Amino acid sequence: MSQTVRPRIVISRCIEHAACRWNGLIIRSDAVKILRPFVEFLPVCPENDCGLGCPRDPVRVVETGGELRLLQPATGRDCTGIMQDFCAEFLDGVGEDVDGFLLKSRSPSCGAQDVKIYARAESRGAKRKGRGFFGAAVLDRFGHLPVEDEGRLRNYSLREEFLTAIWTRARFRAARRRGKMRDLVAFHADHKFLLQARGENEMRALGRVVANRTKRRPAEVFADYGERLGGLLRRAPSVKRNINVLQHAMGFFKKGLSSAEKAYFLKTLEAYRRGRVPMSSPAGVIRAWIARFDQKYLAAQRFFEPYPGELVSVTDSGTGRKLR
Repeated sequence: MSQTVRPRIVISRCIEHAACRWNGLIIRSDAVKILRPFVEFLPVCPENDCGLGCPRDPVRVVETGGELRLLQPATGRDCTGIMQDFCAEFLDGVGEDVDGFLLKSRSPSCGAQDVKIYARAESRGAKRKGRGFFGAAVLDRFGHLPVEDEGRLRNYSLREEFLTAIWTRARFRAARRRGKMRDLVAFHADHKFLLQARGENEMRALGRVVANRTKRRPAEVFADYGERLGGLLRRAPSVKRNINVLQHAMGFFKKGLSSAEKAYFLKTLEAYRRGRVPMSSPAGVIRAWIARFDQKYLAAQRFFEPYPGELVSVTDSGTGRKLR
């Protein structure tokens, strides 16, 4: 199954792109290195780009009087205004032509979560955790898109969900750019199993949007579908729903399989249910049958290859495979 789209991802520039952290260093990430040939990165460093320079005295998020400020303790400078202006200008420029964000974890500018928030600029310890200024602006405006930080990509399941989401969004963006209802019909058909694994009721609701019984303009239908798609992609597939999809796929081959082949598949499926093998094991059996029987409908299902197969080899921390 070919992957003809390249997701467009806004990424913190300090991650594998430039030595622009406050201390002049660069962040290394195996996951980003391997992604580089397959995606179009749009690097950004909010702190450097808003005029704080590199290297620079570090900034921190301070909550005072119920309001968040971005302060530079060493200089006493309040950087809130210039950061807010930069965030607005940059995100206005991004528009809708982007498929996700990969941000520096815990950064007072880029962090989307677990950012230290202090009671005073000179405080030793944080009072709580929250979001950085740029990370918060991204989530406020693009919360329907995949937003992740580079540290969490070491987790197998989180990485898989992020890759699935950005490639699905990229394929949807390509269909939306073409703007024809037949393109949306084809997109929905190819992603039916992938969406079903995240929620069958929601998948059927998307099908009703595509049916367009009220004869809305294509642009309205795409907008409605895209909003619903974003919500569904934020829901991780469960083991139970994956098994339901795989059992449904097996039904396409029942007449051509021997009893031994059926038994082997069901045994592999049970091993997946118990967490002894990854989902790729029973899915691999189905993919072999797809090739053997030339099953064109299943061959088109993105459930079986949601993103380029070469990325399956991304370094795995060994965490994140727990059953859901």
